[in-house]
Amino acid sequence: MTPAITMMGCRIDNLSMEETLCRIEEFIRSGKPHQHVVVNVDKLVKASRDEELRRIINACALVNVDGMPVVWASRLLGKPLKERVAGVDLFEALMRRAGERGWRVFLLGARAEVVAAVADSYARRYPQLVIAGWRDGYWQGEAQEAAVAAQVRDSRADLLFVAMGSPRKEQFLGRWQETMGVPFAMGVGGTFDVVIGRVKRAPRWMQRAGLEWFYRFLQEPRRMFRRYFIEDMAFIWLLVKEAARTRRY
Repeated sequence: MTPAITMMGCRIDNLSMEETLCRIEEFIRSGKPHQHVVVNVDKLVKASRDEELRRIINACALVNVDGMPVVWASRLLGKPLKERVAGVDLFEALMRRAGERGWRVFLLGARAEVVAAVADSYARRYPQLVIAGWRDGYWQGEAQEAAVAAQVRDSRADLLFVAMGSPRKEQFLGRWQETMGVPFAMGVGGTFDVVIGRVKRAPRWMQRAGLEWFYRFLQEPRRMFRRYFIEDMAFIWLLVKEAARTRRY
């Protein structure tokens, strides 16, 4: 049984990066569908207000934390997480292992030129990698969405990476994972843009210091101000309330 903690109503598996990769290998060997999600401050705040998103997160086979503030919060609550497992790092590690082990990969999301560039980049880096298929993340209506799910199913992919925003990617996977039957499905947000260099990642020292969010803000201050300095401030209040409940019990 995977060790886990609960924070703000969401289950988080307390695993290191290597333990996470071993768990994913077990999923792929099983051949049965499993959904993965990473949580950060923004997603925990959204889940506190959105019962469906919270239900989807808690139903996932594997939940990692991507964000040092959540790791720090776990320590304040007396249930420390081992480490941050960043989505972009997990994606890179899985693409490398897919090339080594012959796993079939489907890339879904972003604009067509972006996802095509990601597929081409990894095909060149890992010649043995099998790209089972790729598709952009733009469609309308349930009929088109069902066609996308069918395309993924027919690809016989072992790994599905979905580069869409929250909660859209969680909702898509929650609705269609059983239909698609992919052993491991993971939402990767803006990872595709990072991979092809459209968005630069923070320097290592900022990542280690938990300042990657601030680097992101500096890149797009107008877009990120509301998220980081207004919407995500609710996390502090949620943390205070949870700490008070923890001390009470």
